[in-house]
Amino acid sequence: MNYNLIKKHAKSFYWASIFLPKQTFKKCSYLYNFCRTLDDIVDDKNDIETKKINFLKFKKNFENKNFKDPIIKEMWSIIYSEKISTKIVYDLFDGVETDLVNELSIKSKKDLLVYSYRVAGTVGLMMSKILKVENKEALKGAIDLGIAMQLTNIARDVFEDNARNRKYICTKFSSIKDTIKEADIFYQKSFSSISVIPLRTRFSVIVARRIYKKIGDYILKHKDIESYEKAGKIYVPIISKINETFLSIFDFIKLLFIKKISYDNYDNHNILAQEINLNERV
Repeated sequence: MNYNLIKKHAKSFYWASIFLPKQTFKKCSYLYNFCRTLDDIVDDKNDIETKKINFLKFKKNFENKNFKDPIIKEMWSIIYSEKISTKIVYDLFDGVETDLVNELSIKSKKDLLVYSYRVAGTVGLMMSKILKVENKEALKGAIDLGIAMQLTNIARDVFEDNARNRKYICTKFSSIKDTIKEADIFYQKSFSSISVIPLRTRFSVIVARRIYKKIGDYILKHKDIESYEKAGKIYVPIISKINETFLSIFDFIKLLFIKKISYDNYDNHNILAQEINLNERV
């Protein structure tokens, strides 16, 4: 397992993972490596047809349980040990396949949310299984946190994606701000669900949520599209990560007083339900 890969490509996750027990981090790393492999297939410099061939080969190796590939072997190990539905994994495959076109343009909120669920809500859901979350309402909150993080990614990477002919949102600054505001709704809706995560792994999720949400705060500090583009890709600096980690202590305490999850993001989940039966996933 390549921990340096996680440190290099998933800085916010790596920071938050410091607070995970060793075995839990190991399983989360298996999941990350699987997702990273799919991302690399999409983002490499090959032409679309070559990418499709590589994608289908990896998917077939997964379906056939080709354990000669350590990434696939590790992924199946957590599917078995954490009782992860393969429907969730195939949702992830569907999301990745969406990007395997010469030009992608998402036109509606529904399509944006469905895409965000497939490539990231699925990851939040599988991560929660690793963290031993069983409450169905809490698992829906995990989906929300994954979607929130993906919407943040889309707003942050809008110029890079546009250069690759992937138009998840338009490059108007108003659209970028609206996407961050939509992400904030999902961050908010996910909060109470963290209260059922076992104590020894809870703090890591709180920290990851805070740091990723901070990316959106930095984006909103810009006044126009020119200053945002000039700033380059947004990362949370180390001093801010330390500050958000400290503030996470107060979130941790606040969550101790939540006795019952009050899940109320049904409007957005009803949009998702037009294409995906979430009850079969949680």
